[in-house]
Amino acid sequence: MARREVALLGGGCFWCLDAVYRGVEGVLESVSGYAGGHVENPTYEEVCGKKTGHVEVVQLTFDPDVVSYADLLRIFFTIHDPTSMDRQGADVGPQYRSAIYAMDESQVDTAKAVMKEAADWWDGEIVTHLIHPAPKFWEAEPVHQNYFARNPWAGYCMAVVAPKVVKARKNFSRLMRAA
Repeated sequence: MARREVALLGGGCFWCLDAVYRGVEGVLESVSGYAGGHVENPTYEEVCGKKTGHVEVVQLTFDPDVVSYADLLRIFFTIHDPTSMDRQGADVGPQYRSAIYAMDESQVDTAKAVMKEAADWWDGEIVTHLIHPAPKFWEAEPVHQNYFARNPWAGYCMAVVAPKVVKARKNFSRLMRAA
């Protein structure tokens, strides 16, 4: 039986993170949603309205005997720009901020160590928020779940999501499921 741990990450549009992590060996489940805000059970429209305080996130359930939390974070720091405040490319707003929501002190320690590593990969200062304890997670509407697999030819998916999936598969091929 697989061991299970949870990671909660925000790095721009949740469609991008979800698409990448669904391809990682040892990720048992990826759920798009919202975290960190002050509104109960927010909707996509409310979060995009930039007044709820929520971040678009993915909640990953993973087997740490197959993929480490550190490797999940290395992928995270490779597929989004952790040096840009409240934006990823053309996606602008606080809901797109870079955030790691740690479940326990061990995740806090690992996140700090990987953030230190990642600082050497980027020219600017890393602005990723490290938050512990993790806030309540709200699952996004069904239309946002596994979005890339269901809409690969949508313009946003082809222009933004697909390149991140390709980058992850190239840089972390040892961690990826067979295509």
